[in-house]
Amino acid sequence: MAFTLNFPWIEAVMLASVRMTTFLVIAPPFSTNAFPLRIKAMLGIGLALAVSPRVARGYVSPDTAGFVVGLLAELVTGALLGFLVMIVFSAIQSAGNLVDLFGGFQLAQGFDPQMMINGAQFARLYQMTALALLFASGGYQLIVGGLARSFDALPVAGQIDLAAPIHAITLAVGQMLLSAVQIAGPLIVVLFLADAGLGLLTRVAPALNAFALGFPLKIFITLALGVFVFAALPQIVAAITGQAVSVFTGVK
Repeated sequence: MAFTLNFPWIEAVMLASVRMTTFLVIAPPFSTNAFPLRIKAMLGIGLALAVSPRVARGYVSPDTAGFVVGLLAELVTGALLGFLVMIVFSAIQSAGNLVDLFGGFQLAQGFDPQMMINGAQFARLYQMTALALLFASGGYQLIVGGLARSFDALPVAGQIDLAAPIHAITLAVGQMLLSAVQIAGPLIVVLFLADAGLGLLTRVAPALNAFALGFPLKIFITLALGVFVFAALPQIVAAITGQAVSVFTGVK
């Protein structure tokens, strides 16, 4: 009995698995250490097999040098797409960092090796909640589906124009900063007004030493009003998920 191997199909699947695995290693929600590296590799190969009819269509097997160049191109493509998604979702973590900074929680900052983030309580809380909402709402399926559609815009072993990803990264960084300020903005304004009120009270009655109440007052305001930001996270995660998919599917 003789078996015939379809080498162009195997090469196309290998190239697609490199892009998929690189993307899963960098992009949330799969980038956390809760997913072991071997699981990410197995998931990348499985997704590559799932999109094999799309990636193998029209693929022409190159020589050895061309295949190596194609592997490097897929590695760079997966890293760029994953980095774009990571930047977009960093808006939630940045909003938590702003809340920690203005609320007085920044002194308890630490690195979380499980979530791979560096921040205080609200930064980690918002990030964990966003990742949980991604899985609970099925948002991760939109991200994986957008990654599968990226093979239509960027075929395997195709040439990528670096000008488009760099432009998209620039826009994503600006949008991330704007989104972080929009998420945490109302609470930051309240904390700023609390500082201004304590300053005016100190000027009127210096003997009261109103700034001694600053830390407990700001912590109370942050805990009381941070619940409203926490309650708005489902809508925020849904909007950011759609934005992430539109960003990296638009890179051509």
